[in-house]
Amino acid sequence: MQNSKWAPVVVLVDADYLDRVAADLTLNFGRMIGRSIAKADLCHWLDCVLLDGALRPGHNEVQVHILHAKQKAALEHFQPSRFDEDLNGLSFDDNLGHFSLFAFPVEDVVRSDEFFLQSLTMLADAAEVKKLLVVGDTQSYGKGMVDICQNTDGKDITLFAMEPVMGQGFKTEILGYSLMSAMGISADELR
Repeated sequence: MQNSKWAPVVVLVDADYLDRVAADLTLNFGRMIGRSIAKADLCHWLDCVLLDGALRPGHNEVQVHILHAKQKAALEHFQPSRFDEDLNGLSFDDNLGHFSLFAFPVEDVVRSDEFFLQSLTMLADAAEVKKLLVVGDTQSYGKGMVDICQNTDGKDITLFAMEPVMGQGFKTEILGYSLMSAMGISADELR
């Protein structure tokens, strides 16, 4: 994952983790509310993540870096979903700003957790990146994520997980809320 120019706002996503969480929510909420759950709208989900990370509407420049297993061609629970055809190189504008998406497969020379943590380190060290939003598997490599975020000065960092993450130098938001919104699950349905 190399880039000559970073945006001030970057979202780093472990696609395999995100898809696992979306699969769990689809199964569990489908049973609870008694209906099938639609695939999540990826662009809507990104807006929710950025709003949860305290980005306000405006002319923001946002990059989204999606890391995925080399053998996976697409996200199973999102639209758009195909890494090469739909997501890599996708750009769009909305009220939060201009979005540029990049999809990076994890190559055979490195484990997925190493690739994620190396990518997080690179983004945390980049002077151009002011706001960093991180969606990663806190059960598998949470301590590594926390260590990187705690040792990064001058960045507004938000970790998204299904449970709060303890530590200093970053904020935590619950990933499930943004996913529920992107899947069209309303709070009224859960009562």
